[in-house]
Amino acid sequence: MEKLIEYILHFGNLNQQQIDFIKSKATELELKKDDYFSEAGKIPKYIGFVSEGVFRFCYYNNKGEEITYYFISENSFVSDQQKFDAQAAATDYIQAVTDCKMLVFSKKDWDEILNTILDWDKISAKITHKCLTEAMDRRSPLVSEDGTTRYLSFLEKYPMLINRVPLSLVASYLGVTQQSLSRIRKNIR
Repeated sequence: MEKLIEYILHFGNLNQQQIDFIKSKATELELKKDDYFSEAGKIPKYIGFVSEGVFRFCYYNNKGEEITYYFISENSFVSDQQKFDAQAAATDYIQAVTDCKMLVFSKKDWDEILNTILDWDKISAKITHKCLTEAMDRRSPLVSEDGTTRYLSFLEKYPMLINRVPLSLVASYLGVTQQSLSRIRKNIR
């Protein structure tokens, strides 16, 4: 819980009463590896803060291939924010890559925080902006780089994930086959 509060305080000031209110609205949730936090076609139930574990964002392309396009690990918020806010059906999946522990907020509780804490909308907007900026920074170079450069960038941006995420998911994220990733890894050792 303290990591969540520490994270939020980077984006704005809260008094003890506001902190206690946020804590009272958080619920602990554990997901097993391969469980879904959010599924395409369903309305996202929660916004979450990851205490332990790794999640991936993925979708299926028009060929039915599963494409991983983002990873989230500890001390970060995870949500399909736009669909959560609108209470609309998600188009992507958010899946636990490892066993995960998190603090979650239902739409009702998130709205209560928004309606109770002055300037929560500004704090929330800053958090969302940071998450979107990080996603874009991690994703945009992948379009123009070769496989080796993409893999080296992955190692630089996600240093703690390489031993926690299956190589098949890393290959999907990088847009290469698992065989190509094996060759890339072999060539840079």
